[in-house]
Amino acid sequence: MKRIVHKHPLAIRWFHWINFPVLFVMIWSGLLIYWAYDPYKIQIGDYVLLSFFPDSFYKALKVPFRLAEGMAWHWVFMWVFILNGILYVAYTFISGEWRHLVPDRNSFREAGQVVLYDLGLRKTQPPFVKYNGAQKIAYFTVMLMGIGSVLTGFAIYKPVQIAWLTTLLGGYEAARLEHFTLTVGFVLFFVVHVIQVARAGWHNFQSMITGFEVVKPGDPERPASQPVAPVHPSDSASPTQPALS
Repeated sequence: MKRIVHKHPLAIRWFHWINFPVLFVMIWSGLLIYWAYDPYKIQIGDYVLLSFFPDSFYKALKVPFRLAEGMAWHWVFMWVFILNGILYVAYTFISGEWRHLVPDRNSFREAGQVVLYDLGLRKTQPPFVKYNGAQKIAYFTVMLMGIGSVLTGFAIYKPVQIAWLTTLLGGYEAARLEHFTLTVGFVLFFVVHVIQVARAGWHNFQSMITGFEVVKPGDPERPASQPVAPVHPSDSASPTQPALS
């Protein structure tokens, strides 16, 4: 018998899908801004191991000479990013969803078990309620990164008007490096997140759209603490228990 596992409230899904394109535009427009002065690279002595980014990269994406355009997009979507973030954090506290996101004393141990499971070194999937230890740490870290990106962004956007913030972050150059590092972190999180979603399969992805996941006989068991509804072909459709054939 098929079952429905309710996973993500409507508000969480809205915040997620609003933030995805907003963050993409922020990163893209930030790249247009970064092109005008791109000093960051990894080197040993005089030997450059990695440069962010080579000229061929800029030319392939037609990035050069779009500084004003990048700044315009960046400042506009910055406010959308901030508003969405404030509403998201407020909702998690009001609804109690924060309990699923804030790591606890067992999260790091559970995260190690998750890594072993993902690498195939552990046969059984570690138990979890809504998010496993690795997800809690990752999602909570991303929230902190969002706050850091806003603070460092304002520090380099208005270094004179809010000089105290720029000074607190180590000065203009330090704040710019911190802002860049956080952006790289977002890109890495996005790559890993997409890979993990692909590994989890279509039903897991669907749950972030519909709010529920259909579990078929033989599928891995879901945590017992999650509300599970049996589905019969004769059941009438409703917002909380859609009818499935």
